[in-house]
Amino acid sequence: MDSEQPSNPSATMLRKIFSCIDNTALSGTDTHSTIEQLCLQSLRLQPQGCHVSAVCVYPVFVAQASKLLCGSGIKVATVVGGFPSGQAPLEIKLHETEYALKNGADEIDMVISRCMVFEGNYNALRQEVSAVKQCCGTHTLKVILETGELASRDLIFKASELAMEGGADFIKTSTGKSSVSATPEAVQTMLEAIKKHCLAGGKTVGLKVAGGLTSIPEVLNYAEMTASVMGEQYIDNKTFRIGTSRLVAKIGELIMAENTE
Repeated sequence: MDSEQPSNPSATMLRKIFSCIDNTALSGTDTHSTIEQLCLQSLRLQPQGCHVSAVCVYPVFVAQASKLLCGSGIKVATVVGGFPSGQAPLEIKLHETEYALKNGADEIDMVISRCMVFEGNYNALRQEVSAVKQCCGTHTLKVILETGELASRDLIFKASELAMEGGADFIKTSTGKSSVSATPEAVQTMLEAIKKHCLAGGKTVGLKVAGGLTSIPEVLNYAEMTASVMGEQYIDNKTFRIGTSRLVAKIGELIMAENTE
C-alpha cells in the first residue's frame, strides 16, 4: 500500500468512489433470485443519497435487472463478446449486443479476443470494436482487455490503443475470471495510453478497474493513481469505474459512519 494514501479517507472521497462502482454478479451459479438480491442491495445502499453507477449481469438477466432498477438512476450493464474468452465470431458478438440492448441494457462491457493481439491482427480487432460500438450507438461501450493474460506492458498499451481507435467509451482491465486481474502496472499503462489518446485530440476515454479488488485501501490507491495522471475531475462515473462488488456494503457503511461523527 502506498504510504501516502490516507488511512481515513473523507466521506466526500468515499462517496465519489461509491458512485463509480459497478455492482456485479457474473457467476455460473447466478439465478433470478440472486440477481433480485443484487438489485435490491443496490437500491437499498444509498448512503447520503448516492448510489452505485451500475449493476452488471449476464445478458439473460438484463430484462429483470432493467425492470427492478427502472427510474432509480442505476444503469444496467452486461457482458458480451464471448465473455470471458472473447473467442466468438463477430456476428455472435453483435447478436449478443443487440439482444442486451433490446432487453434494456444501458451499458455494454465487451471482451476482446486476446488471440488477435497475440497474432498481431490489429486491424481486425480495431474493426471488431468499431462494429460493436456502432451497434451500441449512444450506449456506453466498455472494452475489456484482460490485462492479466496480455501480461506485457507493450501488449496492454497496444490493446488500449486499438480499443480506443475502435470507439471504446471506457477501457477495462479484466473480466475477473483470469488468474491475474487488475494490477497497478497494468492500470498505469492503460492510463498512459488514455492520456496519449486525449493529447492527440481523441475523445476522453474512461477507465474501469476490475477483478480481484479486495480492500478499500487498494481501491483508493487506484483512484489516486488515476487522478495523478488524468486529474481529480476524472474521478467521476462518466470516466472512472470500479468493479468491486464485495466492497459495496463496506464502503457504504464507512460513508455513513463518517457522516455521523
